[in-house]
Amino acid sequence: MNFTTPVELPVNLPRLRHADRLLLLGSCFATNMGTRLADAKFSCDINPYGVLYNPLSISAALREIILGKVYGKEDLFFFRDCWHSPMHHGDFSSLSADETLEKINERIARAHEWIFRSDCLLLTFGTSWVYEQKNTGRIVGNCHKLPGKEFILRRLTVDEIVSDYTSLLSGLLARNSGLKVILTVSPIRHARDGMHANQLSKATLLLAIDRLQAAFQESVFYFPAYELILDELRDYRFYAEDMVHPSDKAVQYVVYRFDKKEKVNLEDPSHIVAITRDTYYKLPYENGKTKYNYVVTALDRLHNESKGAKKKVKL
Repeated sequence: MNFTTPVELPVNLPRLRHADRLLLLGSCFATNMGTRLADAKFSCDINPYGVLYNPLSISAALREIILGKVYGKEDLFFFRDCWHSPMHHGDFSSLSADETLEKINERIARAHEWIFRSDCLLLTFGTSWVYEQKNTGRIVGNCHKLPGKEFILRRLTVDEIVSDYTSLLSGLLARNSGLKVILTVSPIRHARDGMHANQLSKATLLLAIDRLQAAFQESVFYFPAYELILDELRDYRFYAEDMVHPSDKAVQYVVYRFDKKEKVNLEDPSHIVAITRDTYYKLPYENGKTKYNYVVTALDRLHNESKGAKKKVKL
């Protein structure tokens, strides 16, 4: 019996190449995926504003990157002994306004140079719930633990997201016509919103992305990260201890090697040549004539091992 529900990838999804320049923005899922891509030697700029969860904060960050915005002290606020930007993650906050501005402006300058030479823009939407400042009407990227009474919590509509991104993408694609935009919805559930509210939030994001794909058929694509985690990997062995975030150690790979005529026995650890989280393994070259059987299995975070996949090679 198959205990997974396979998720098919869209046939027109662009293939990422090592020659491509990638810009990733969005939720912590974007950071995790970007880190894995960078580890695999892809050229990436990852979350130049830090983690951003909602689509309108992500689009606001992109507009500032495109313009090459230079932040000043008037863009910051002082709270709990630190200077913060309502658009940026707490990683940019510091005791000194000058230090905060230096970190922010350096990252924007780098992203500004990167975006117009990028081949692919990967955006991960985490939630359609937003915090809107009462005194400014502005949607913030990060509340920095300001009192809740200063904000209105509301859910974005599909129309709001589509209208905002139609304008943004039209302008961006006019300047970088070859850019491919891959949109994803983070599979991380916002349990604090309530499970039903989380489902409504994710549904809003998915409907908005579907309409954007229809409007930009040659440039905008959807990668089903949400479906892959919640359907194909619908198993709490693949989650961290909070049972919400996918584990960064959800999968490791065990590589075994056997001589051509040797019986494959995965119970014998002497045949293990590597245990890795990489999705590739560099085979040692010998003389090009010696035949081996390689077997790869997967480990979950509890070290349960899957069945092996075998491949015959000549080294």
